[in-house]
Amino acid sequence: MNKENGLKKLGLISSFAIYIPAALLMFFLTKYLIPYLCEVTGQETILFWFIVAASGVFFPLIITAIIILKFEGFKISKNTWIQRLRFRKITKKDILWSIGGLILVGIISVIIMKGLELVIGKFDHSPAFMSFEPLTKGRYWLLLIWFPYWILNILGEEILWRGIMLPRQEKAFGKYAWMIHGFGWGLFHIAFGWQLLITLIPLIFIQSYVVQRTKNSWTGVIMHGGLNGPSFIAISFGLI
Repeated sequence: MNKENGLKKLGLISSFAIYIPAALLMFFLTKYLIPYLCEVTGQETILFWFIVAASGVFFPLIITAIIILKFEGFKISKNTWIQRLRFRKITKKDILWSIGGLILVGIISVIIMKGLELVIGKFDHSPAFMSFEPLTKGRYWLLLIWFPYWILNILGEEILWRGIMLPRQEKAFGKYAWMIHGFGWGLFHIAFGWQLLITLIPLIFIQSYVVQRTKNSWTGVIMHGGLNGPSFIAISFGLI
């Protein structure tokens, strides 16, 4: 039996009852805890972003998803993973939507960044807690900290936002669910600052649309992970 058909609607109030606390948690940890840890230890900021974000933000998103599943009456099982969270077998169509979405995100993001530079001049769109110099000898060990952070980042967000929330938002908002979903996902990133948030708009809304269109949460993983992972590696080795 596909219990997804019996899911309850997730309206505006219920949606933002999840988005807002998550956004506030992100803001508090990045505004106060990470700077404090850096000051006390003398370690670079990016290290504590990996540690604090992974353990204090993205892992709790997974726990929240599990709690919601329990309240919905779902067991942690392969069937729940496939049917409820919609992590279904990837098709060629899914891959094409994911790749096409990423290409579109890249084009629009570049246009936005170049447009902003024309208006306000050169700017650093990375927030202070994510800024770092390209890796040098003696700092490559940061990649060992980054990898589990990256896994938790992608899985934490995709399981809760796309797996848990989006299907129920579709029940409430129909074909416009991706717009509400994208707005809430953007709110979650408000601690990143307006510069980065503006450049994230294409990903936030295009990915939300693609996942809703394909009804497959793996497309979100491909797009989100496919952008975050290679981008970090490229920055780490001074390629961009």
